[in-house]
Amino acid sequence: MNDEINQAFYFPSAVYTKSKPEFVDIVKAVSYESFAKLPKDVNEIYPVRMSHDLSGDARLADFSQYVLQTAWNILGQQGYANANLNTFFTGAWTQEHHKHSLMEQHVHGGMDQLVGFYFLDCPTNCSRVLFHDPRPGKVQINLPEANMAEATYGSNMINFAPEPGLLMFSNAWLPHSFGRHAANEPLTFVHFNIGVQFVQTCAAPQAEVI
Repeated sequence: MNDEINQAFYFPSAVYTKSKPEFVDIVKAVSYESFAKLPKDVNEIYPVRMSHDLSGDARLADFSQYVLQTAWNILGQQGYANANLNTFFTGAWTQEHHKHSLMEQHVHGGMDQLVGFYFLDCPTNCSRVLFHDPRPGKVQINLPEANMAEATYGSNMINFAPEPGLLMFSNAWLPHSFGRHAANEPLTFVHFNIGVQFVQTCAAPQAEVI
């Protein structure tokens, strides 16, 4: 039998990408200024340097505005009632990953709704960004994949090759990680978390007629 069967996909996991190279220079300048205040040596077990929180730096106002507006748009596209919501950074810091570094699989909780990356320096053989299947029930009983090079319903993870100026977003509940960094030069990127807050709306007071 070769009857067609109707299919519908629900509860999707989305990853959003956009090339925005126009922000690279200013974000690198602010990031490297922060790195200059850190020790140059890195830990052999965890060879990563991290900047301080950059989300409040006025020099990054245009970048921050673009990221937060895009995040707000994404939530609306996903079907959330965001008319009375504002997006804001719960944190944004630049990471500099040296040879053999990686980032373990994790999610973000608390106030975070979206997470993202903005890539600055991406040498050949650098880490890839990995997004993992968030459905524990499926992971538990998953079958072998026919072709792991193809993104299918059966895929356990999806990977992306970073490039300078690439901006990425995903929901904070979607597990993500970075593979082992094989290049001699460091991989640098901004990792940001975004939360939402309700906008207080107060009706204008009415004059009382006596």
